[in-house]
Amino acid sequence: MEVSNNYITMKGHIDGKPKEDDFGIKASQLSLSVEPGSNHIIVKNLYVSIDPFQINRMKSFSSLQESAKFAPDLTPDKVIDAYGVGKVVASGNTDFEKDDLVVGLLIWGEYSVLKGEYWLSKLDPMGFPLSYHVGILGMSGLTAYSGFFEVCKPKKGEKVFVSAASGSVGNLVGQYAKLFGCHVVGCAGSKEKVAFLKEKLGFDDAFNYKEVTDLKATLKRSSGVIAEYTDAGKRAAPNMLDVVYKSITIQGFLLGDYFHIFQDFVTTTSDHLRAGNMQAIECISTGLNSIPQAFIGLFRGDNIGKTIVKIADE
Repeated sequence: MEVSNNYITMKGHIDGKPKEDDFGIKASQLSLSVEPGSNHIIVKNLYVSIDPFQINRMKSFSSLQESAKFAPDLTPDKVIDAYGVGKVVASGNTDFEKDDLVVGLLIWGEYSVLKGEYWLSKLDPMGFPLSYHVGILGMSGLTAYSGFFEVCKPKKGEKVFVSAASGSVGNLVGQYAKLFGCHVVGCAGSKEKVAFLKEKLGFDDAFNYKEVTDLKATLKRSSGVIAEYTDAGKRAAPNMLDVVYKSITIQGFLLGDYFHIFQDFVTTTSDHLRAGNMQAIECISTGLNSIPQAFIGLFRGDNIGKTIVKIADE
């Protein structure tokens, strides 16, 4: 059987804020079969992750392209890979069979054709919606979990400030911190998001950073780096004298350094979900065509929670 495989591409490198006309849709004819004995796999994509760090792969140059082997630079007019969940359509790899649910590195497209070395594993949904495995039980969740427990190393009763607290990672950091026994304060970019943090997620306090001009504005400056993704003139770092005199510790980390705790993270988080102690906050749009707008919306602050695109039904 042969199908037309539609997929999203970028028309050229993107060095500022992404716009809809930066992206296009291409199609190629695809035979839904593979050579027996090959390691090739064809996956029908069901859900794909939409992540702001991808903009750094789309630039003509960024330090991510030198530092993160798992996220090399993207080439105009070629497929854009992304974390996602899908179903095996055809497989020459004996570790995967037709109709297996899988999770790993797929593409912003209807089908993923995987050859050579690929990052893919069988998926046990564990009774959860498939979208959870793209967000709260996927890379966003692991980022929040490893950043909070492995990098911050919290103590019960400490005060925790979470920037971009309504985003895919921030909302989970806040939830982990509350469960751990910390006093949690978050910032977000609208009154609606602030209300969501306090009323729905139980943050102890939250503020709209667009409406403050004093100390909280200083906190905003040290609250994250996504603004730098699309504006090279912005710098998120606080005044270095403040770092010295307030004994502030700053540490960056790459998610790839924490894959070894993935199973611990999944076990802990799934237990919290089953007990009703955590919520999966998702912003899901439907259809391949919605990917560019979903991605662009990340840089406008459109989303609350994890941004995901549903490509197809199972």
